[in-house]
Amino acid sequence: MSDHLKPLIESGAVYSRQEAAEALGISLSTLKRLIKNGYLRVSKPHGMRRVFITGESILAMLEDTTVERSA
Repeated sequence: MSDHLKPLIESGAVYSRQEAAEALGISLSTLKRLIKNGYLRVSKPHGMRRVFITGESILAMLEDTTVERSA
């Protein structure tokens, strides 16, 4: 069994890109692609480089995602 459990995504929490990627079990580059393609909403305060991602946004993306099974 792995010692690295994925953290739970909390609706009211705010995540950095790195924290969100870890919670989803994906790479940072994949997370950036999800943001760029509009799948994941982020908040970027004016004049800041830092991006904030709400737990609500992550959960909404997961809810809108369908799992495709190969035949």
